[in-house]
Amino acid sequence: MTNQPPLTQTAQISKPNGLALLPLMLFLALFLGTGTYLTLQGVDYAFYQLPAPVAVLPALLLALVITKDKVNTTIENFISGVGDSNVIAMCMIYLLAGAFAAVASATGGVESTVNLGLSLIPSWFLLPGFFLISAFIATAMGTSMGTLGAVGPIALGVAQTTGIDLGIMAGAIISGAMFGDNLSIISDTTIAATRTQGCEMKDKFKENLRIALPAAVAVIALLYFLSSEAVLPAVGDVDWIKVVPYLAIIVLALAGLNVFVVLGSGIILAGVVGLMQVPDYSLMVLSKNIYTGFSNMQEIFILSLFIGGLGAVMSHQGGLSFIVKKIDLLLMRFSGQHKDVSERAAEFGIASVVSLTNMAVANNTVSIIVASNVAKDLATTHNVKPKRSASILDIFACCIQGVLPYGAQALMLGAMFGLSPLAVSLNVFYPMLLAISAILTIIWRRREI
Repeated sequence: MTNQPPLTQTAQISKPNGLALLPLMLFLALFLGTGTYLTLQGVDYAFYQLPAPVAVLPALLLALVITKDKVNTTIENFISGVGDSNVIAMCMIYLLAGAFAAVASATGGVESTVNLGLSLIPSWFLLPGFFLISAFIATAMGTSMGTLGAVGPIALGVAQTTGIDLGIMAGAIISGAMFGDNLSIISDTTIAATRTQGCEMKDKFKENLRIALPAAVAVIALLYFLSSEAVLPAVGDVDWIKVVPYLAIIVLALAGLNVFVVLGSGIILAGVVGLMQVPDYSLMVLSKNIYTGFSNMQEIFILSLFIGGLGAVMSHQGGLSFIVKKIDLLLMRFSGQHKDVSERAAEFGIASVVSLTNMAVANNTVSIIVASNVAKDLATTHNVKPKRSASILDIFACCIQGVLPYGAQALMLGAMFGLSPLAVSLNVFYPMLLAISAILTIIWRRREI
């Protein structure tokens, strides 16, 4: 995510229409269903047999077939979603992250940085260590995607060198990135949640922290247990010059610079190191490495554009309004009358609407913006404090986003680590534990009378 909230894609409340959700269901059925079936059949790389960007095409066609709008209107809505600033920002991060990983690998930076990491982090603390590193950088940087682009190549090299399961390592750094992104005061999600609910960032931060800390401690303990079988090989020499690009990325991220500046600087530094240190490394080779990095992110780039467009079409056709209406009716039925909905039930309603919205649009910032009006109404009507509604919005958007196999984080790490997105998402433990912590807080929290 970038550091400015894309408030252009706001919730346009259309007439509720459950049929508008069918395209998303079709995509999930094709992509996840095919991958699961082929996995059970013992096919290698089962989730790569049907490319996700191709699996979404029938869903887009179905959206055109079932719409009551003119075809041109639906296409315009699709293009608007594709061109949303948040979607484009994510795609640019993909490209820069891929380019940095490719250049750093070609110039020997990965090997030296892995050796440095192995010399600093004890073998029994590798997984928790990478969780903490990702959490720290994401909190300072305000973006989970930028954090994964910076930490991912290092984590991959360490996992391959030590024999740590790639899926667990990917899950560890996504967990840390989601922890930091959820708490950071410069994150899109924080800015969107606090602005729409009308509370101070510091109040929302404090509210989030007491829910997130127990989940983070539990994840660290779990990753410590999973780290016990890691075998640390002999650590090679550290070429400090080749480590500079990675160190620079971390320093710039902690300084709060824009993610594009951070990753762009990393590419330039890695290229300069290659030109100075690697024999026969030229500007022409550097340009090819950068393009190779771009190419490695082609699938996730195209899929993100398509999902962004599909989400906009479903929103305009009433799919998201349908979700909102069903949540509201459920709360009314739970209490008997809408005006008597309890504060606790209203908080669960806020959590439900942002969760279901995130499942539909696969973007935590956009889901917060779309669900914000309903959340604000529930909070105002049923005495939920703004800091609580903002915290719940951000937390449950984070919980869903972190475990979505078609979410940007799982897709990016799947492409980087050579894993299926489902294998990555199943190992992202923090959002699961955060959801448990948040639900227990809603149930047991002492409320003012």
